Formats: sequence, structure tokens, C-alpha cells
Amino acid sequence: MSKTTSVRAAGEVLTHRQTVTVMVGLMLGMFLSSLDQTIVSTSIYTIANDLDGLSLQAWATTAYLITSTVTTPLYGKLSDIFGRRPLYLIAIVIFLVGSLYAGSVHSMTELAIARGIQGMGAGGLLALALTIIGDIVALKDRAKYQGYFMSVFGISSVLGPVVGGALAGSETILGIDGWRWVFLINLPIGLAALVVVFMYLHLPAKHVKQKIDYWGAAAITLAIVPLLLVAEQGRSWGWSSANSYLCYGLGVVGIIAFLLAERRAGDYALIPLRLFQNVTFGLSSLLNFIIGIGMFGAIAMLPMYLQLVKGLTPTEAGLMMITFTVGILTGSITAGRTISASGTYRIFPILGTAVLTAAAVVMGLSLGVDTPLWVPGVIAVFFGLGLGFCMQPLTLAMQVSVPSKDMGVGTSSAAFFRSMGGAVGTAVFISMLFSLAADKIATGMKDAAQNADYLKVLKDPAVAADPANAKLYDFFRNGASNDSLNDTSWLHTANQTLTRPITEGFAQSIDAVMLTAAALTGIAFLITFALPNKKLTDPKAAANADGAAAVAAAAH
Repeated sequence: MSKTTSVRAAGEVLTHRQTVTVMVGLMLGMFLSSLDQTIVSTSIYTIANDLDGLSLQAWATTAYLITSTVTTPLYGKLSDIFGRRPLYLIAIVIFLVGSLYAGSVHSMTELAIARGIQGMGAGGLLALALTIIGDIVALKDRAKYQGYFMSVFGISSVLGPVVGGALAGSETILGIDGWRWVFLINLPIGLAALVVVFMYLHLPAKHVKQKIDYWGAAAITLAIVPLLLVAEQGRSWGWSSANSYLCYGLGVVGIIAFLLAERRAGDYALIPLRLFQNVTFGLSSLLNFIIGIGMFGAIAMLPMYLQLVKGLTPTEAGLMMITFTVGILTGSITAGRTISASGTYRIFPILGTAVLTAAAVVMGLSLGVDTPLWVPGVIAVFFGLGLGFCMQPLTLAMQVSVPSKDMGVGTSSAAFFRSMGGAVGTAVFISMLFSLAADKIATGMKDAAQNADYLKVLKDPAVAADPANAKLYDFFRNGASNDSLNDTSWLHTANQTLTRPITEGFAQSIDAVMLTAAALTGIAFLITFALPNKKLTDPKAAANADGAAAVAAAAH
């Protein structure tokens, strides 16, 4: 490719074929980023056993979550200064290095470090992909293209547990431990994304002379790391433990320091506070956070229900969630095409939060031990539909509510607030689930102890002598508590009559969590009505139009 054609001139629009080619590379990058948020969930037990580090397994997830969340706003700001292409290529390379390291580790400590490196790359893959589409696609078509990206996000989130379970379940593949392919599978996909982006994505050279907000970056790291740490580890530490209180305190100090640093930095701030003066940006940020709490927390509950109550394996639960993919595909593509045609977006967050709230209420009222499997399958469709209606329109609204020079910040902020909400929601709801379950199971067992048929089975010598019931009888002796519920691997191999109070307790607890999630998404539904009811306008196009008008006026 000649030098004259390798770099796109400012204002030049890519052809449809060029845009689709670049999109393939960007979508591969986003696929990797979101896939690795969930692919480890079903394989971590096998990995931890092989590396003799079962007690450290949570850190593999925590390290990825922390680094990907912390780096998201950093990539957004740096891409506004140095350009999208170099930052995106750097993000892919970092992710690939982390993946190669993760596939060759020999201890859980090494794996946690490798996952942290992966997360540092993943933070840029998700945010910058949508930002680059904002650079190369006109606003009238942007919603349509970004809708496809949101579909990729949903598909990879569902495929992660299925692929992870399948790879970890294989003893060896091509002479390499099966679980190592959970990370090594990223290499060919990531290299393909790297080649496509390097060869076909050519944006105008960019280097804005601007200070880098080092103090803001340090402060946001101080704020986020302890809060994400306690969100992930709080249940095992205890929410009122010394470690938890230390994290709360450091998080509060970090938030205050961040606000002071951003106020002092002004326009060169990591997330300029002036952006929140825009009603659309401020409300969309809040909605992304609340929806992240309610939505991702709720999505975590469906696989929990399928495994704890219905007895499905993690892989089977992942396959059941394919209906969620159907919903998010339908929602994202419908919203994208409609917004591209009409320019109006407000109706979709309203519809999306309404659908999410209704789905959470139905789930909270209908799921029990004997509920047919098609019921959660249908509910998952509506969760996906609501997610598709919310995520992409709110990202687009934040993108166009800021000046074009801040589009990287605007786009990465949407991913940042949603990720923070998702981390908080998942941690709080899972903690709430097991706390409620301990009480409800204890009550259920007390009631069952007064039932003659139940006692007859409990005291049957043959049942007591069955090795499959050994851990169940240990559970009866120790009583229901958070600690005793940490291992439920025996739940669906033990006597089903005796485990009935336990599965009913889990079902009732999941119902209560879902009604709480419905309350949160209901609040988000009310907030959506405050979004401005106007058509989206492209700041870049508006600036060009103003410039053309000024030139025309000067000519006359």
C-alpha cells in the first residue's frame, strides 16, 4: 500500500467495504475482551487443582477485573491525545502477551499476574473499538454498526462459560493441558485482529499538545482498586472485617482525591468534570452504573438458579443462556437500525429498563424447584432484549454529548461506569444470595424435621450409609451457614428428598435477590424519562457545518 493511501485524510469517509473490514478486526478484539471476563468461571476449579492453588482461585478473576476497569478511562483519554490506532494496537499486544503468559504459568500467583496483564489490554479493546467506530462512521450509520458490537459483547459473555468448560474438560489438546487453551485460544484470534487493524485502520495522525493527568490516574486507581477488591473478596473476608473497612476507607479517600485532582486539572483531566454538566452525559453515566448493578447482578443469578436449584452443570447452564444471546442480538440490532433511521434514542433506554424490570419481577415470582426449564430460558430472552435496548443507545448518547475532541473519554466512560456497576451488582447480589440462603435453608430444615415422611428417609440406615449422602449428613450436623454453603458439589448427587429444603431455600433466596434487582432497574426506568427528548447530533458534523457556514459568509 503506498504512502499516499495508507493514511486517511481528515474528513474522508471510508467505503462500506473498508468499514466492514476494519469492523471485523475491532469486533475480534471486543470478542476477546468480553470472552475473557467469563471464560475462566467454569474452568478455574480445574486450573486451581492442577496448579495446587484452590484457595487463590478468586484472584485470577479479581486481577482481570481490577486492571481492565482501571485502564478503561486511561485508554479513552490517551486516545484523545495520541490517537486511537496506536493505543488500540498497544492494547491488543498487551492482551496477547498476557494470554501467552497465562497459558504457560506454573502457579496460581503467576496466573493472577498474567490475568492482570490481560486486563490491562482488555480495558482498551472494549472502549476503543466503539470510539473508533465513532471516528470512521457517520452518526446516521453509527448506531447500526455499534449495535453489532453490543451483540458480540452479549454472545461472548454467554459463550465464555461454555468454551471454558469444554476446554478445561479435555485432558490434553495437541499435547498441551486442556485448560491452558482457555488462554492460548486468544492468540490466533488476537493476531488476526492485530493484522486487520494494522493493515486497514488508517486514521489521521494525531498528537494533541496536552498535559497528561497523572494525579487523576493515580487517584482513580486508589479509588477503584480497593473497592473492586472488597467487592470480589468481601464475602470471604466478611463485610465488616478489618480488611473490608480498610478497602472502604481507601476507596473513599481515592474518590475525594480524584474529584480534587480532576477539578484542578480542568480540560486535561482524565474525566473532565465539565462533561457532567451536560444532562445527557451525566444521566447516561448514572444509568449505566445503576443498570450495571441491577442487570449484571441479575444475569449472574440465572446461571446460579440453573446450577444450584435445577442441578445443571456449568456448561449446561451456559448453553441454556444462549436464549440470552437471542435477546441481546434482537435488542441491539433493532435499536441500532431504528436510531440510525430516526436519530432518536430516548425511547430505547425507557423500553430497555422497563423490560429488564418486568423480567426481574417475573423471575422473582416464578422460579422455584419445580419450575420447567423453558421458563428461565424465556426470561433470559427478555433480559438480553432489555440489555440490547439499553447498552448501545446510552453509549451512543454519551459519545455525541461531548465535544469531538473528548469522544474517547465519552465512550470509555460508558464502559467504565457499566463495568463498575456490574462488579458491585455481582458481588452484592451473590453475597445477598448466600446470606439469605443460610437463613431460609435453616428454616426449611426445621420445618422438614416435623414431617414424618422426611424423618423416615433421614433415619433410613441405607440412606445414611450411601457414600453419596456423606457430605449431606455432614451438612446436617454443621448446620446451614455461609461457610457450609461454600461447597455444594454434593447437592444434586445426594438423596433428593433430603436435599429438598436446601434447593427450596436457594430458590427462595434467588427470588428475593431478583426482586431487589427489579427495584434497582425500576429506579433506572424512572430516571430514563429525564433524558432529553431530542435527536442525536454529531458534534463533528456540526463543527464542520459551522466552519463551512463561516467560510461562505466571509466569501460574501
